[in-house]
Amino acid sequence: MEKIDNLDRKILGILSKNARIPFKDVAAECGVSRAAIHQRVQHLMEAGFITGSGFDVNPKSLGYSTCTYVGLNLERGNMYKKVVERLQNIPEIVECHFTTGSYTMLLKLYARDNEQLMDLLNNKLQAIPGVVSTETLISLEQSIKREIPVILEEE
Repeated sequence: MEKIDNLDRKILGILSKNARIPFKDVAAECGVSRAAIHQRVQHLMEAGFITGSGFDVNPKSLGYSTCTYVGLNLERGNMYKKVVERLQNIPEIVECHFTTGSYTMLLKLYARDNEQLMDLLNNKLQAIPGVVSTETLISLEQSIKREIPVILEEE
């Protein structure tokens, strides 16, 4: 990945705190033109430093009251890609990670209630060929959610 300078880092820091801030406000805070900010942001997107922007939807407002992390163990680690193909068809899964440690994969999913969670576990996840076991951890409360900090380099 290419290097970025302190102006890019400052822009990333501002946008990571408020992605909806107008470019004119970012430009004023950085002491450059709005056109310069627009060009820098476009470059940061093309280079993969910015991977998206949007709104966070509150799952509870849509009736998903149970946030769950599920550790999956596979028969063989090389089954990962085929299992991911199947997991993509389960809309309640919002994250999937191939991991080291106790699990082959770690999932984050939302369920409306414990009955739906049980259905997801028994009839969807454990029915996928290659899944040999699952362990479920229910999140009682999300205490921290933030972006990685953007730190200016010393010049």
